[in-house]
Amino acid sequence: MKRTDDRLPPLVLLGAQALVWPGADLVRGNLPAGVDLFVAALVAGLVTAALSLRRSKPVATLLLVAAACALGAAPLPTGATALLGTAGVALALFTVAGERDTFTALLCVTTLAAWQSLYNITLHGLSDRNGLDIVLTALLYAAACAAGMLVRRSRLVRRAAEQRLKRAELERHRLPAAERQRMERELHDVSAHHLTAVVVTAGAALGLRDRRPELADEALRFAAETGREVTRALGAVRAPAPSRDRQPSPRERLLDLVAGVSRLGQHVECEIDALPDGAVGDAVYGIVREALTNVARHAPGAFTTVTCRYGDARTEVVVTSAAPPAGSPAYGAGLGSGRGQGFLRSRAREAGGTLTSGPTAEGGWEVRAVLPGRVAAASVRQSVPWQYRLAQVTAAVGLVVQPMLPFLLVRADSTTTGPGVSAGVLFALLAAGQALALLWRRRAPRTAQGLVFGLAPLWPVAMAAGAYTGWVLLPPLLSMAATCAVIASAAARTAAAGPPLTGGRPGPSGWTGPVLAVLVHAAATTAALLHRGVSFPAWALAAGSTAQAALVVGAAWWGGTRRGRHRRAAHGARTEHLAAWTEEAVRDAWAERRRIAAGLETTVLTRTADMVALAEAGRLDEVVGRAREALAAMRALLDTVRDSEATPALRPQPTLQALDLLGRQLRATGRDVEIRLTARIPRRLPTAVDLAAYHACETVLAVGGEEPMVVELDADDSALTLTAIGVPDPVRSALCRRLSARAAVAGGTVTAGPAGPVRVLLPLTAAPSAQQDDEEGQR
Repeated sequence: MKRTDDRLPPLVLLGAQALVWPGADLVRGNLPAGVDLFVAALVAGLVTAALSLRRSKPVATLLLVAAACALGAAPLPTGATALLGTAGVALALFTVAGERDTFTALLCVTTLAAWQSLYNITLHGLSDRNGLDIVLTALLYAAACAAGMLVRRSRLVRRAAEQRLKRAELERHRLPAAERQRMERELHDVSAHHLTAVVVTAGAALGLRDRRPELADEALRFAAETGREVTRALGAVRAPAPSRDRQPSPRERLLDLVAGVSRLGQHVECEIDALPDGAVGDAVYGIVREALTNVARHAPGAFTTVTCRYGDARTEVVVTSAAPPAGSPAYGAGLGSGRGQGFLRSRAREAGGTLTSGPTAEGGWEVRAVLPGRVAAASVRQSVPWQYRLAQVTAAVGLVVQPMLPFLLVRADSTTTGPGVSAGVLFALLAAGQALALLWRRRAPRTAQGLVFGLAPLWPVAMAAGAYTGWVLLPPLLSMAATCAVIASAAARTAAAGPPLTGGRPGPSGWTGPVLAVLVHAAATTAALLHRGVSFPAWALAAGSTAQAALVVGAAWWGGTRRGRHRRAAHGARTEHLAAWTEEAVRDAWAERRRIAAGLETTVLTRTADMVALAEAGRLDEVVGRAREALAAMRALLDTVRDSEATPALRPQPTLQALDLLGRQLRATGRDVEIRLTARIPRRLPTAVDLAAYHACETVLAVGGEEPMVVELDADDSALTLTAIGVPDPVRSALCRRLSARAAVAGGTVTAGPAGPVRVLLPLTAAPSAQQDDEEGQR
């Protein structure tokens, strides 16, 4: 979105100030002094230039504008810098609130309020007339700060939504290809590593059969165990869990890997630091496993070192093998698929690192990877630099101390003193209390409303205590500013949440705040009018005050409702786009997985099962041949996967086995989601329940926002239970209505309260008609 030229507002402000002074004096025939014109031009030029650059240095601009206007106001006539000192400072403060963080904005507005109060007290003392200029200026600053913070928050929300939509649109095309690459890589890693170990072990046992016959039994047991492990691992490749259970640490997994390779006759020494879970740890394990597998294939018996260093700046992984001993048989020669080096580089690149490999000067081979280190991998929130906070505090101190500077320049007879405290000081204290209450309107809305409503009746008391003689309706109207803010906030929150779970209009509790606000302010306004001695009946004053309060509060409620509905409509449109793109991506990836899994059933798994049966029968010669056939079938399957990348026209409907794809797609768009499946869920569910459970999870996760969300699925003998934790309150009612429609297909129910988790109960015995329809849809 293109912004307005930054130079236009300062120029408009400069023109308006010129009309007030010296324009008004010139119209009346009074020619200002040359010195005054020179000083005014100097101040106006400095303020205009600073405001033109306010977006690049907003805090410094605010300090410069406030100081220039304050210093220039002392020698100049009244009104010479009135607009520059109020609207100019408010514009600078608006920019600070719009461009900087909340702490900076609140610090600046508080400092400005204190500065204005000290400056006024320095010039006029505590009892200067009504002192309303303090309150009006402070309210102007507060309004500018609130507007800037609202603009910044809206801009951040809109920018985050646009980025999420853009990422979701990109990910919907990437997920099927990423799933194909994942299965291709996992098939290669699991099958190649385990089956190569079987070929090497069995080949060595056959070669040493005459001298060490006991090796044959060990090789047969190893082939049977490894074959069953391959079957389990490939099953996990076909249906990975959406959330991983507690696994050994990456260092423990690497040590087990090195120990397993050493049992094959390789001489391996290792030096491994503690590694983090996640992408870096997984990448290190995959790189070391592939490198050791290549050593067992091409350099059996070669001395190998594995070094893993996890530092602050980077993680280094080095696997170095010496030249193989002379005459050592390479039983695994010719087993490679030619993709190992590409997978190594792919793993390093996905983790944010690089990988190189090549021969060494001694005739061996070295694989070296550089991955992100401790600092790069840590997901911590960056704190604001201390230099920046120091600059903020310095600006605040400067603004607070600055009123003492013009005090030295003001003539002594211009300061008036008097007994007591002016009403303006009391009004300022009440306004500050209401402003502090407004800071909690999101976290504790009822508490904020109570504080604002409780301070409203004190304004007539301040009018009487401070002997206020100005317009009698001005203080009650000023006290309603905070009330309008909390009422509008509550109305926006209610409208954004939509209709309640019970349907219909909001209950009586929704109207409590506006009605109470009208009563409190009507009473306060009536008390102020009666104290002033207005010559109208009390009932007429009460009726007029009630009408005035109802009109103002109603306008605030109407504006907040419109804003909440607009926010709900925008959120609904974004949610629909995200849900549609997520559904399309998951369906394409699920179809890709089903296609590859079908080929896996008829190739690698069949030959692996035959290898296990032959090993259990004691036929070592045929075990070697069947293991080689399984590896060849794996290479053929990988070639098929790579060559046919088109998505089939008929895509099967996703089931609970596709939840990992759903979670991966949502996390790729920046969502913090977790999906948990307990061990009590049956391996095979009724089709209607399986489809309804997946669609319920999809519906729940589609309505989330920035907050983390957890979906847990559990089952007993009679029903499958889905529990959603972290559902945002504004979308709870709409979500429950959509879930009820989803669950009704399988005869399920939805239970939810105004807060807490949302539960979906699906009976494991679905209606036959619904089950038949879902089976036809799945086919």
